[in-house]
Amino acid sequence: MKLYGYWRSSASWRVRIALHWKGLACEHAPVHLRRGEQRTADYLGLNPQGLIPTLVDGSFVLGQSLAIIEYLEERWPEPPLLPPDATGRARVRQLALVIAADTHPLQNLGTLQLLESELGVAAEGQQRFARSVIRRGLAAFEQLLETGRAGGSYCHGAAPGLADVCLVPQVYNARRFGLDVEADFPRLARIALRCLELPAFSATAPESQPDAE
Repeated sequence: MKLYGYWRSSASWRVRIALHWKGLACEHAPVHLRRGEQRTADYLGLNPQGLIPTLVDGSFVLGQSLAIIEYLEERWPEPPLLPPDATGRARVRQLALVIAADTHPLQNLGTLQLLESELGVAAEGQQRFARSVIRRGLAAFEQLLETGRAGGSYCHGAAPGLADVCLVPQVYNARRFGLDVEADFPRLARIALRCLELPAFSATAPESQPDAE
């Protein structure tokens, strides 16, 4: 397998965590977002959206981090990233989508560049917008953690799962944009810190990647 990604991409980090968690070997192919490598003809041939990550498994090519993780989960179900029960899986997917669908896309590099190029929003305004989006998403996540956790030390149960895989990169982003995660969101901050004690999360962190700058 080969994973096309970028060292500081949250979506790429999610997939790196899942691969490591499942013990799957994967070649990593850097795509430099700030140099526009995601818009080259070769890359668009793999992923017409021009987004990362993209997983290549033999002749099968797949984009979208959550779709990739669900693919890995179905092909290599152990150790699992989703609970065995329907309500648990639904809850974990809800938490994951709070981050992956409604928070991260609004504060990622492409969105901030559009704010500048299409609306003339200066860097300071972009930062304020990103902080607002992240704060709103993490506040909802924090509240959702209060109910239905099924015990344990992670987002749902006694082992990390899909929700934790999405949470940790978003907490990293929150700190990059200057949010005080520990003060404002103590539950999720504790979970993220606990996750980072595990190799699947720490060894795949942005600064540990070969293309890190």
